Amino acid sequence: MNVNRLLPVATLLALAAFAWNGSDYYTGLAVKIMIYAVFALSLQLLVGGAGLVSLGHAAFFGIGAYAAALLSPQSEAASLWWLLPAALLAAAAYAALTGALALRTRGVYFIMVTLAFAQMAYYVFHDTKVGGGSDGIYLYFRPQANIAGWLPFDLDQGNTYYFFVLACLALTWGFLALLRRSPFGAALAGIRINEQRMRAAGYSTYPYKLAAYVIGAALAGLAGFLFALKDGFVTPELLAWEQSGLVLLMVILGGMGSLGGAVLGTAALVLLQELFQSQALFGDYARHWHLPLGLAIIALVALLPDGLAGLPAQWRRRRARHAPNTPASPAAKPLALPIQGEPHA
Repeated sequence: MNVNRLLPVATLLALAAFAWNGSDYYTGLAVKIMIYAVFALSLQLLVGGAGLVSLGHAAFFGIGAYAAALLSPQSEAASLWWLLPAALLAAAAYAALTGALALRTRGVYFIMVTLAFAQMAYYVFHDTKVGGGSDGIYLYFRPQANIAGWLPFDLDQGNTYYFFVLACLALTWGFLALLRRSPFGAALAGIRINEQRMRAAGYSTYPYKLAAYVIGAALAGLAGFLFALKDGFVTPELLAWEQSGLVLLMVILGGMGSLGGAVLGTAALVLLQELFQSQALFGDYARHWHLPLGLAIIALVALLPDGLAGLPAQWRRRRARHAPNTPASPAAKPLALPIQGEPHA
């Protein structure tokens, strides 16, 4: 059985079981990991799918969060059935507008343009009263899933919000897995490997990249929407470039060629942050948690060049190198296994 196929099922089942056994602190930490995992998966579509390294992805995360807060009335709960699509559409609309320009550049220029557009959105919310300025804005009520007076679930009751976030993570993961296996995903893989060859084959690569950019932004908006519901408070820092760097680091740490790697990288980075910020373990030194976290990330990247998702393949290669030489069977021929992380369509 392929481990990569078992990883999503095992991860989601473990998270579902954790809701009934964890304390409030640990369930809150699990919700944070799941939300950032959706965020990382949205960037994985660009980085691992189309080879588009963006340093402005936090703009869509923040826009989704602000849409949830700004469109919710202060006196009553909004309807989930229009508020959630509105948040996704707001993020997708900004991506369509900025991506139409940013995707005409390549390489480091694309990185800088996406960063510039994200900073523009950041200063709109930070320096104006649109979203409460630098103080942020509150979301007073979580939306309700009301259908003609019938409430199938209440996000304020028990573990309902936890399982709602888990369902969003499962749907995002499944959607991207299907997308990668579709002709659209194959075209993105070809663009990542050699865009010039795809053009020579008759593909117009620009619409594919723009579609991937908008889809990734909408999924980032979903993560921002969930984050606004989690804390009930939104600040401009959600759009800052540090958030874009953080989610890019999650994707790199987990492995840029794997959806499961994005989830593993998210869990690893969030847990490392919590570990080094622990006053119980490090006392006053916990105030300087950035230093040990940076050293840990450097060590992980140096030791795991293919990311956490590539660790099993790395172990197999290492064992094969140290295994004693045995005569090959004349009826058997060695298989040419692809190296983990090697680009292939």
